[in-house]
Amino acid sequence: MSALVRMRLAGFLRTGRALAPLLAGLLVLGILYGGGRARPAEGYGVCAVVLFPVLAWQTKILLDVEPDVQRRMAQVLLGPARERAAGLLAAVVAGAGTVLVALVFPWLVGGMAVPGPDDLPLSVALTLGLWAHLLALLPATAVGALASRALTRSAGYGVAVLSVAVVGTLALGLRDSVAPWLVPPVLATARALGGPLSAGTALFLSGWAIAWTGLALAGYAWRRRTNP
Repeated sequence: MSALVRMRLAGFLRTGRALAPLLAGLLVLGILYGGGRARPAEGYGVCAVVLFPVLAWQTKILLDVEPDVQRRMAQVLLGPARERAAGLLAAVVAGAGTVLVALVFPWLVGGMAVPGPDDLPLSVALTLGLWAHLLALLPATAVGALASRALTRSAGYGVAVLSVAVVGTLALGLRDSVAPWLVPPVLATARALGGPLSAGTALFLSGWAIAWTGLALAGYAWRRRTNP
C-alpha cells in the first residue's frame, strides 16, 4: 500500500496538479496576513478556516489524477479497502505539507506578532495552531474524497459537491446556526482560539471533528463499494 501512496503523491506532484492548490493557498494566506500582525493562536485559528476549502480542493485534485482504469487495477491488486486507504493517506500527507507551509508562512511575511508577557508562550501558540489546522485537515480530506471523480463521475458534479460542502460548513458553522453539528467544527475552533481555551473545549472540538470525519469517510467507503 505504501507504494501506491508514493505513486499517487508522485503523480500529483509530477503532473503539476499540485501547483493550483499551492498558489491558491499562498494567495489566501497573503491576503489574510497582509493586513497587519495577529496574535499567533487567534491568527492560526482563522488561517485554518480559510485553508479548509483549499485542503478539500487539493484532496479532490489528488484523487482525480489517477485514471479510472488504473484505480480499478489497484483495487484488484490490493483490495478495495487498501486502495481507498492509500488514496486518503496520500491526501493527508499532501495536506500536511500545506499545513506546514501555513504554519511557517506568516512568520516569513511579518503577519504574526511576537507574543507579549500577557499572551500565550510561542510554543503553546504553535501547538494550538497545529491542532487547529489538523481539525480542518481531517474533515477537508473527507469532503475532497466525497467530491472526487470516483464518486461523482463528472467534473461538474464534483465541483458542486465541493462547493455545497464548503459553503455549508461556513454557513452552518455560524454561532447562531440551528444545526452546527451537521458540519465540522472549523469555525468553532477559530472562535475557541480567540480567547482562553480549556482542555474540555479542546477535547470536545477534537472529538467532534474526528466523529464528523469518520461519518463522512464511512459514507465515502459505502459509495465506493456501490460505485467502484
